[in-house]
Amino acid sequence: MLLYAQWPAAISRLTVDHIEETDGAVRVRLGAVPVELPAPVAELALQQVAVRRSHAVLARTDSPWLFPGGQPGRPISVWAGERLRKLGIRLAEARSIALFQLATELPAAVLARTLGIDITVAVKWQRAAAGDWAAYAAEVSRRTTSLAVQPSGNIGPGPGHREE
Repeated sequence: MLLYAQWPAAISRLTVDHIEETDGAVRVRLGAVPVELPAPVAELALQQVAVRRSHAVLARTDSPWLFPGGQPGRPISVWAGERLRKLGIRLAEARSIALFQLATELPAAVLARTLGIDITVAVKWQRAAAGDWAAYAAEVSRRTTSLAVQPSGNIGPGPGHREE
């Protein structure tokens, strides 16, 4: 939930078909493009697919839901988020932090496709996280001092450097 900035409602609607294992890689499909899970999370996802249980039934269930609910054929209640709040996890804050971090690492189009969010939302997060790249490029081009990697490996004045 927190790793990929998903709300409890989105996680509760995942089915076993959202988890894919191919060539030793485990992926979850949250949007149009599956996301590869890191090893510890991948192991947990595969365990959940294999032994998922409803909290109302002690045995394994044949439900398509990754997290079966107490009512047969229904996913876990979104109220699972309330349990996290009781543990001190602030969902909105944690989701914002995760989105902010992902927006610093991924282009907006990739962020939108992998997380299943609207492109305009992804662009807003990227601007908030990394600033406006066009404005940044313009600012860099206006600088009078340029730095370059010198043959010695040190960073120093580049070819366009002017002493003021």
